Amino acid sequence: MTEGAMKRTLQQVADAAGARLLGDGNIPVSGVASIESAGPGDLVFVEDEKFLRSALDSRAAAIIATESAAKLANGRPLLISDHPKLAFARAARALRANSEHLGHIHSTAVVHPAAVLGRHVFIDERAVIHEAAQIGDETHIGPGSVIGENVTIGRHCAILPNVTIYPGSTLGDRVIVHAGAVLGSDGFGYVRDGTTGRYEKFPQVGRLVIEDDVEIGANTTIDRGALDETRIRRGAKIDNLVHIGHNCQIGENVIIAAQTGLSGSIVIENGVVLGGQVGIGEHARIEEGVMLGGQGGVLPHKVLRGKGVAFWGTPAQPLRTYLKQLATLARIAKKD
Repeated sequence: MTEGAMKRTLQQVADAAGARLLGDGNIPVSGVASIESAGPGDLVFVEDEKFLRSALDSRAAAIIATESAAKLANGRPLLISDHPKLAFARAARALRANSEHLGHIHSTAVVHPAAVLGRHVFIDERAVIHEAAQIGDETHIGPGSVIGENVTIGRHCAILPNVTIYPGSTLGDRVIVHAGAVLGSDGFGYVRDGTTGRYEKFPQVGRLVIEDDVEIGANTTIDRGALDETRIRRGAKIDNLVHIGHNCQIGENVIIAAQTGLSGSIVIENGVVLGGQVGIGEHARIEEGVMLGGQGGVLPHKVLRGKGVAFWGTPAQPLRTYLKQLATLARIAKKD
């Protein structure tokens, strides 16, 4: 059974997943699992037909599969979908919905009297909620997290343990922030005094805005704007150990994999995919739909464009060009 899940009928799960039910809609379902570990209350999925027989022979309550599975089901309940993995993800979300405890504030939590809490907010032990913070309905603040002054957090968010959100930051609805993340901290901005050689801190007085349905990985850091704002747009998914510098603009449904580092004032347009350990210099722009492979590097002020085009290497180039260069280098090396 999925941790934190609640029981629903198979028909309810099918409706939530956008799948067509074949079989008894009153069967209770309480979780999702792999085919190997599934129990009587679990849901499994099959995308590759070679695994269908194993799924049908499993202990699972029902199987999410494509239409072709219907002729082999022999009465087993099925949820029919053109995209079983997507339907499975939606089913898992439906099973988790409303499974958190109804509102509760732990006795060791510190909540400022001027903070505004919505309905059924859950605040764990040692969390600190500062003055004028606003937390939306059914949001969960995890143990040891610190929510700064004038922070706004929307509805149905999950702020996991030891997250720090600096004053003035704004989070939309259904945002997930994993353990240890730091949001809205100062950017790395300094001005050098040519006479003394010393560095003076440039003002970091902007803000951070995170829109709806964003997920932020563990120990990720996102700086607020220097004078204006850093913005993470709707649906972006950011992995663990990512750093996003001040004034960056991250587009809708962007994917950023682990250990990527973005300097200040970078624009990442909608639908971009950044692989692990990517590094991008300040004021660069990655245009809509570009894919940048792991350990790729983009020099400051450069632009990558080409929807659906994969780039690789440092400095990043279209994958075909990059592979040709590698092949040329290999031939040169053989001659030596």
